[in-house]
Parts: sequence; structure tokens; C-alpha cells
Amino acid sequence: RQRLSLPVSRFAEIAMHVAGMKAPRRRLQFALLAFMPSGPTALHPSPSHPVCKSRHASGRRVLHLAEANAGAAAVRDSGRTSAAVQQGQKVQAGTIQTQLDLQPPRGTRDFYPDDMVTRTWLFNEWRAVAALHGFEEYDAPVLESEELYIRKAGEDVSQQLYNMEDRSGRRLSLRPEMTPSLARMVLAKVNSLPLPLKWFSIPQCWRYERTTRGRRREHYQWNMDIWGVSEVQAEVELLSAIVTFIRKVGLSARDIGIKVSTRRVLGELLPALGVPPERFAATCVLVDKLDKLPTEEVREALIEQGLEPAAAQKLLEALAVRNFDGLSAILPPDSAAVAEIKKLFELAKAYDLEEWLVLDLSVVRGLAYYTGVVFEGFDRSGELRAIFGGGRYDALLSTFGGKNLPAVGFGFGDAVIMELLKSKQLLPKLASSPAKVVVFPMQEDLRSSAVSVAASLRSAGVPVDLVLEAKKLKWVFKHADRLQASFVALIGTNEVELGTVRLKRLADGSQEDVPIADLPQRVAGGLWLSVAP
Repeated sequence: RQRLSLPVSRFAEIAMHVAGMKAPRRRLQFALLAFMPSGPTALHPSPSHPVCKSRHASGRRVLHLAEANAGAAAVRDSGRTSAAVQQGQKVQAGTIQTQLDLQPPRGTRDFYPDDMVTRTWLFNEWRAVAALHGFEEYDAPVLESEELYIRKAGEDVSQQLYNMEDRSGRRLSLRPEMTPSLARMVLAKVNSLPLPLKWFSIPQCWRYERTTRGRRREHYQWNMDIWGVSEVQAEVELLSAIVTFIRKVGLSARDIGIKVSTRRVLGELLPALGVPPERFAATCVLVDKLDKLPTEEVREALIEQGLEPAAAQKLLEALAVRNFDGLSAILPPDSAAVAEIKKLFELAKAYDLEEWLVLDLSVVRGLAYYTGVVFEGFDRSGELRAIFGGGRYDALLSTFGGKNLPAVGFGFGDAVIMELLKSKQLLPKLASSPAKVVVFPMQEDLRSSAVSVAASLRSAGVPVDLVLEAKKLKWVFKHADRLQASFVALIGTNEVELGTVRLKRLADGSQEDVPIADLPQRVAGGLWLSVAP
């Protein structure tokens, strides 16, 4: 009463009306109306209001009245409503009725149990491959300081932030990628961390960008990074992890290829073409758009940035090279770029990765912090966008005020690979419920016995779904089939008297009476008598 600033007489009047309502549901509805904190009308409804007077006011009418009060209060208090409030509102007979949009925000997803079990499977496959390669898992906040992502090279990611200002005036952002968070964590303990670091994570990332097939505004991403190794052995180890996962889920080199290049190529080409060092990162960002925009548009953008038309054309011709002979022709014999990429391909052959790799100098990746080898996974059918990507970023720590440390890593998103697995019909059929046994009391007075049976199975580590309501036997078996359970344990009067359970195996319909003490062993795959039903 004090919080709502209600007079004692007014509060008592409302309380008397609530107490006089026989139906508990109507009491709750009236209380919701009386104390809804949306404005004076909602806080102080008259007891003579039609909803209060009507003995048959439906929940729907009550909710509509509450919504109308909330909407009217919003208009009175602020003089306008936000776009979110206006969306879905209908003006009817002078009242505003808000209809809740049941879809998640654009570019995001709900994960119902059937979706969640598939996501869990994917994450477990990623974790298993990371463990096979000796990586440790880490995590970081999804909310980071905005300055962690603001860079000056014209990257798309800097324009796609979900950013905000908190109540203390700090500029924050939902993370669009994991690497800057990882760099912050490494820099915080750089003097105490044992090198090399081999870490992985599966973060949720956010980017405000146009949604297409396989591209959402939020996604999960498998990240693997190696810190402290300056040679291409680290890159090839990461490529091995990627290919191991791809093979595990049933895909092959006929489905996915990996474009490989090194930024050292541009590092050697651009100075000869008149590009100053301070424009190097921005030029890389433009070159990265070659697979997204027509070549002519990229050429015009390079010219606008300051390249001579002849130099821009020469650069694009060089980036079209797809073999080592062509690479050696455009770079000097002592080229560090040529030596680096050749060494990578030699090591890849030892890993049995050669058929997966494609030399493609146009791959530079769109993030300014890459410094050496870069790579990108692509759908060989050409239907989907990049599946994964990564590269070396030896100079990232210096951008945060620290001393540089060699590092290389990749990000592998969940959205595109799931689209590809669906199109190839390679997604496994998984049960959304882990229950192996459905326990059902045949009568309600046997529920205590059913609870004891369920508890004994659970204490033995057997997943159990206990039927919580009175149901028909036909429903129970349909329910068990939907859950893909292996057994139904029926608790009847005779079984309780004998200390047994009627256990039915759903695979073949056979059943037997099993002592409760033997039940965990039997459902775990022990002796089965195969008694006919």
C-alpha cells in the first residue's frame, strides 16, 4: 500500500472486493489489475469497473484491459510510445491493445528441445576434436568494452556492433568476435601463462548485419587459437583440427575446400605499387571484398583510396594467381611470402591435408589485425558463404598497449555448417530427452511406489521420465516412443505386493517382472529373459 501510495480506505476497499470473489482465478485477475505498475488507471481501478462487476469476466478480457491501461499510461507519461511498443498495437474503440510478437528478434533464434539437442551434438563434436588436439577450454563475458572492437581500418565489424552506454557512462558492446577478448585475457596474465597456449572456446557472437542463408545477427562460433608459436606448424595444426571435425561429421574434400594465402604477399606487392604502410590494413579490407563485390567495384574503391588505375589493375591481376609458378613470377626469388606458403603446403601433405587446400591469393580476411597466413573454408558447390576462417595475428597485443606475441587462430560458425549438413542429410537423428526408462503408476494410489522406483534408477545413474499425471496406458507408450526411451516400467498393485516392476522393452515388445533391486542392472543392458508379452 505504501509503495503504491494508496490511502488506507482505498486499499481496504480493494481488498474487500478481492476477498468477496469466490473463484481464486478471478481474485488473481483483479489483483493484477489493481496493482499493475503501469499508470494511475491500472493502479487504482474502481471496484465498480465492469470487469469487477461481471461474474464471468474472462482472462482474455482482463488481460486486454490491463494492456489498454498500460498503453494509455505510456502515452500519458511520455506523450509518445517507442517503436517497440507501437509495433503490433491496434486502436479499437479508443483503446490500445498490444499484441506480443512471438518471434525472436530479427536474426536471432529460439532453441526448442529438438533444436537444442542438435546444437549440443555439434558443440560436443567441436569439444571432442579440440581435446584430441590437446586444447584447453576458456570463456569470456559476452559484454565487453566497446573500444576493444573499434579499429580504424574500415572493417565491417566496427560498423556492426550491438553497442550501448551503461548507467555509469561506459561504452559497451556485445562481442562480435572472440579474438579481442582472448587477447585481453592473455595480456592480463601474459607474464604468468605457460607458452605455448592452446585454447578453444564456443562463444555466442553478435553482429548487426543483413541476414541471409547461413548468416544471422547472432551465432555460435568454435574458436581455436595457439599463442607463442611463430612458425607455420601452428597453422597446420589448426587446419588438422578443422579437417578432423569435417571428416567426423561425414563431409569430405569434395564438399569443402580451404583457400590459403598469406598477407605477406600484399606486404611485398603494395609498397611497389605506391601504397604507404598506413594504408596497408585498409587496402586488405578492400581486397577481402573480392568474393562479395564485382571486381570492377573493388578496383574503383582501390583507386578512390589513392592507387593509380594501372597499379590497381596490376594488384587485381596478381591476386588472381592460383598456383606456385604464378606466385613465383610476381614475387622475387627470395620472397618470404613464397617460402612461408610453400612450407605450409609441405607440412599439410604430412598431415594428409593436401587435397583440402587451394592456393588463393585473394584471400586476405577482412580483419585488420591479421599479419601472415590466412585461410578460409568454402562450400565447393558455391551455394553458401564462407564456412570458417582464420589466420595469424602476431601484432594484436601491441594495439592494446602490450608487447606482441605470435598467435594464430580460427573461427568456425555454427550457422553455415548446419545448413551444409542439412543439405547433405548428414545431421544425426537425436532424441531430445535423455530418458531411458519411463516409469508409470497404473493407479494414483501407487504413485509413492513409482517415485521410489524412479529414485532408485536415478541414484544408479539411469535417466528416468516419471509420468506425473494420471494417464491412459496408450498415452504412456506413445509418450515413451516420442522420447525414444528404451523401457517402460509399469507399477501395478500385484507388482508392489511382490516387490517387482513390470518392465517392457520397447524395441521388441518383450516384458518381464523384475525385482526392484535388479532393475538398474537390467535396464543398463544386463541379462534379459526375453519373455513373450
